[in-house]
Amino acid sequence: MGEGFTYDDVSSYTLDDGDEKQLLELQNECNFMWTNKEGWPVGVIMSFVFHEDCFWLSVSSLRVRVKAVQRDPRVAISITSKGTPIKGSWALTYKGTCEVFDDSETIDWFLPALAKRLRVGDEQAQQEFVRLNDTPNRRVLKVRPIQRISFDGNKMAAATAAARSEGFPARS
Repeated sequence: MGEGFTYDDVSSYTLDDGDEKQLLELQNECNFMWTNKEGWPVGVIMSFVFHEDCFWLSVSSLRVRVKAVQRDPRVAISITSKGTPIKGSWALTYKGTCEVFDDSETIDWFLPALAKRLRVGDEQAQQEFVRLNDTPNRRVLKVRPIQRISFDGNKMAAATAAARSEGFPARS
């Protein structure tokens, strides 16, 4: 069987480093994933701050994910360009390890940083966000990435257009 243009292998359509940095600056939501005690993967959408090459997230200790990542710190984070001004489709997935912080120094740094990302330009809303989240149950999750998988839909679209202009060599 001959090989023509297909989408079977998209591994060459990766994000460039500058594009990755831009996505991490523009996007403030991710899908945070962990494994529950039965071994099932679970994920929720969470807001994040990317700082010092790590992802930082806020959660109440009442959430089961806190105990789950203390039991097994292996997690994953997935981010897309949806909802950002980026043209096209970009995606990043990181697997990493998660650490839980409950110290006031970390919380006092993190909550204002997250508030600035989520309540851009509105100091009063930022202060209210910090006040409402600064509770005894507040925890901060730090995810240190150890592997990255990226996708640049613009590169795939360009390759598709090139194949189309060449007559889409078909599989035989």
